[in-house]
Amino acid sequence: MRVGLYPGTFDPITLGHLDIIRRACVLVDRLVIGVAINRDKGPMFDLEERVEMVEAECAALATQTGVEILVHPFENLLIDCARDVDAQIIVRGLRAVADFEYEYQMVGMNRQLDDGIETVFLMAEAQHQAIASKLVKEIARLDGDISKFVTPRVNSQLLARLGKA
Repeated sequence: MRVGLYPGTFDPITLGHLDIIRRACVLVDRLVIGVAINRDKGPMFDLEERVEMVEAECAALATQTGVEILVHPFENLLIDCARDVDAQIIVRGLRAVADFEYEYQMVGMNRQLDDGIETVFLMAEAQHQAIASKLVKEIARLDGDISKFVTPRVNSQLLARLGKA
């Protein structure tokens, strides 16, 4: 069984994330979405809320693709998380050259820690390349329309969190 791990903070999950998840399902039999606890980023949504959002948004995708999609919170090293879920592949989404520079360095370190786990990069589709959770939150804070960047459910949750529902 090919198991992939797609890690991220998912604060909140965006259409860009869902695009990468959908496309990663072609590569694996089981896809684990690793929701990083990462206290340094100061997420808007707590871990349980982010896990629930990812589970809710991925349920239909699992049915459509026939791929088992699991959500797994983690706070340890990415490579240790991959080992914990028996992943042979780490899936990373790329939006721009700046992403590649960081990810390239990360792959080198992860290969040093465990050369049996491969990293696969998926380029975001053109309409999703500019989407970043940080920007989506900022647009919502400033009363902009985020409906092009997140699902209706996430849109509602984000606006409710900001007291704008």
